[in-house]
Amino acid sequence: MKKILFSLSLLIVSSLVFVGCSKDDDPADNDLFVGTYNGRITYTNGGESKSNDNGKVTVIKTGSDYNFAFSDGIPDLNGVRFRKDGDNTVISIDEDEAKVIRITASKLSIGYAKDGAVWTADCNR
Repeated sequence: MKKILFSLSLLIVSSLVFVGCSKDDDPADNDLFVGTYNGRITYTNGGESKSNDNGKVTVIKTGSDYNFAFSDGIPDLNGVRFRKDGDNTVISIDEDEAKVIRITASKLSIGYAKDGAVWTADCNR
């Protein structure tokens, strides 16, 4: 009887784990994407240029906005809002600024231009 109860409990718990984990998570919905990503980061602004093949970007959620804190003296990107665009992607094109950020639980890609400055990141967690 104990083996049957144990097997049944194990089956129920594993079913809940599979149902609770989804690849369709969106950054606008939860904190799954918060954390530190490591990889190549760059920043250019006029004559200033910084890059690191082993840099870090820390993703922080504040309310419905996201902040991206870069290592190596690269200025942070703050107040980024995600628009649901299917597969965990934010695409925002303003009149004079281009912003593309793709974020998943394991990968962060940034191509972001604002006020003449350009940030890029190709990072993994």
